[in-house]
Amino acid sequence: MTHQYVAVQWTRRKVIYDAILIGLMALYLLAFMQTSHWIADLRGIELETDGVAIRAYGSAAYILLHLTLAIGPLSRLHPWFHTLLFNRRHMGVMVFLLGAIHVSGWTLPSQPWIWLGMKTPKLPWAFYGSVAWYNNFGDLKPLVSLFTVNRHFGSLALFPFELLGVIGLVVLFVMAAISHDFWLANLTAPVWKAIHMSVYVGYAALVGHVLLGALQTNRNPWLAVLVLSGALALLTLHLLSGWREWYSDRADLAQPGHSWVDVGALQDIADGAAKVVMLSGERVAVFRRGTSVFALSNVCQHQNGPLGEGRIVNNCAVCPWHGYEYELETGASPPPFHESVPTFPVQLREGRILISPVPIAAVQR
Repeated sequence: MTHQYVAVQWTRRKVIYDAILIGLMALYLLAFMQTSHWIADLRGIELETDGVAIRAYGSAAYILLHLTLAIGPLSRLHPWFHTLLFNRRHMGVMVFLLGAIHVSGWTLPSQPWIWLGMKTPKLPWAFYGSVAWYNNFGDLKPLVSLFTVNRHFGSLALFPFELLGVIGLVVLFVMAAISHDFWLANLTAPVWKAIHMSVYVGYAALVGHVLLGALQTNRNPWLAVLVLSGALALLTLHLLSGWREWYSDRADLAQPGHSWVDVGALQDIADGAAKVVMLSGERVAVFRRGTSVFALSNVCQHQNGPLGEGRIVNNCAVCPWHGYEYELETGASPPPFHESVPTFPVQLREGRILISPVPIAAVQR
């Protein structure tokens, strides 16, 4: 938040999420490589371990990028996905790490060991990345070869798709590097958000990288179909979530002459979570804590994040985007923070939630 920078604090929930994420990625990589070798053995084909590992890491990064980009719209379509929002930044960093290993491999640089007169140690599951594996057969250094050899920019089938991968990886690197709240506070929220919106530029470059690479190295049309299906699925999710929000905004529950508005039953809201309703043109997040209900503006003061998609932690409503917290009773952030959101008067009558559409001004500390 806006106080001085502190190191990353991993909560128990984040540790569990990260452990699950790392475990699932390890299982995917192992399954991909073992299945590839098993199929090759059945067909009597000899596979190169480096090539299989490059595809395993690259496909893992690509699939995880789709999941990361899908969490936002999925959370707006169903509350089941709200909890994943809290771990989305960690997933984005994992996408970059997988992509970097896809490019660089899993080896130690040899030169320092040569200077020491020693043999380079071999890491477990070591392999050469795509840059060295595809560009190490000529007189040029791999990086020089990557940027200079293929100049068929006018040919779709021969286009240097590797350069699109470089663009995508650079975008992912920038976002991973500035994902911490330290950069968020120093770059200011609008600049930070604008930079992170470039993920869609990086995603478009990576779609081209995979699609054009498949055209040149893989004759199976199903790979191209899967790539296009992934892009279409993401586009559909974003359009559906946008339509859902537009439709919800039209369903304003406030009516002229009514000082209290029935917004639904208490049992319809999961304990510790919220539902979002529209009252007099403003989205209101209605949180439930046991048998108590609280109504706050749905707009987080940080980046206009959807507060109603967050959860109650330590008696505060926590924004799922960047963890900004607001006390349920007052709408103010706990000291030493100064952000606050308006609240709304709430009543419970026979299990029904009644809210006054007239907000209480945000508390200033």
